[in-house]
Amino acid sequence: MTLQMSHKSPLRLGLMAAGALAAFAVPAFAQDAAATTMDKGDTTFMLVSTILVLLMILPGLALFYGGLVRAKNMLSVLLQCTMITAMVMVIWIFYGYSFAFGGSESAFWGGTAKLFLSGVTAASEAATFSDGVMIPEYIFIAFQMTFACITPALIVGAFAERIRFSGLMLFVALWVTFVYFPIAHMVWDANGLLFKMGALDFAGGTVVHINAGIAGLIGAILIGKRTGFGRDMMAPHSMTLTMVGASLLWFGWFGFNAGSNLEANGGAALAMINTFTATAGAILAWTVIETMHRGKTSLLGAVSGMIAGLVAVTPAAGFAGPVGAIVLGAVASAVCYYFVAVVKNKFGYDDTADVFGIHGVGGIVGALGTAIVNMPSLGGAGGEDYAVGSQFVIQASAVGVTILWCGIVSLILYKVVDMTIGLRVSVEDERQGLDLASHGEAAYHG
Repeated sequence: MTLQMSHKSPLRLGLMAAGALAAFAVPAFAQDAAATTMDKGDTTFMLVSTILVLLMILPGLALFYGGLVRAKNMLSVLLQCTMITAMVMVIWIFYGYSFAFGGSESAFWGGTAKLFLSGVTAASEAATFSDGVMIPEYIFIAFQMTFACITPALIVGAFAERIRFSGLMLFVALWVTFVYFPIAHMVWDANGLLFKMGALDFAGGTVVHINAGIAGLIGAILIGKRTGFGRDMMAPHSMTLTMVGASLLWFGWFGFNAGSNLEANGGAALAMINTFTATAGAILAWTVIETMHRGKTSLLGAVSGMIAGLVAVTPAAGFAGPVGAIVLGAVASAVCYYFVAVVKNKFGYDDTADVFGIHGVGGIVGALGTAIVNMPSLGGAGGEDYAVGSQFVIQASAVGVTILWCGIVSLILYKVVDMTIGLRVSVEDERQGLDLASHGEAAYHG
């Protein structure tokens, strides 16, 4: 059986940048028009890409966030990332995949046809960019599952060190159901609202990063600042671990971006090289700006620039040229730096790991910038009749829909959880540290 609603189906090429990746499609060799083929190379490529995205979460994101918090909260962050990953995997199999890609003609959700993976077998196929070229549906399910896992895990960095564990888990279960799955359907399903508008999001600028950033900002504001914020020393307890985590994120991001091509061909190679170049441009931009602003270059600044570049290139990875990706990464890094170093201090919200400042803002810049770097004159993959102005309006509309949907629904869900089991730990537990107070263990002894 063939999966008709894959977010990377051949129909996607017409809606995306007038056949942007057609030049990279694997040619069909004298096969019947109705025949399909499942290539072992593509299958292997997607198996590896899926595992790489899991590496981004565990241990990548967990260590990145773990190093940024104080030592007394290290294990709480590691556990939150681990438990979110496990819970969302189960939810995805039970109903998440169906809600996102279940074949419904609705613009907002995929329906119930694929509940508990109904009808899916080892012989089931999922469409790719190229006509007639398929991958096993189980791989598509697993690949998309890792995206569903990492997105809510990103959110926890915004309110780390003061969140109630039970409240977080309930919020995440509700959030993926009412925010992530609908947005994933809208952007990546052939019947989705934003897909039909022609919005370009190669690997998750709206679905993953803007979604997580907006939810993180609302959570940080509603839950409130950490006790002692602005008075106590709250520096990262281990920049060493943060560097290790950031490096694993960059490494795994090649599965995230290149894997979103669904085929091992030139399109994947383009996404791969852009994941190198945009990130490099962003690191350099952040450190130059930081040096000019603060007089010193920091490792925290370098890894922040690294993540900003990765976030920004995510929606554009399969559309930009390598030089355009460098510029996009650098611009996004500069804007993210401004939000982290200036805007956050001005408004006084406590976004612990700068989830909004880097993922939210970087995702917005990347989503809007995708319309620009897709221009053929800038080395992008857009066709000869590519209209940058029209595409920019579409990108802005997609950003607006994502912000509104995520913002309104997330606010409601936070309130529901807070009124039932509560979102924040007590002041005493927060001062003791969540590792001991919530989980009865410590990351370090002696």
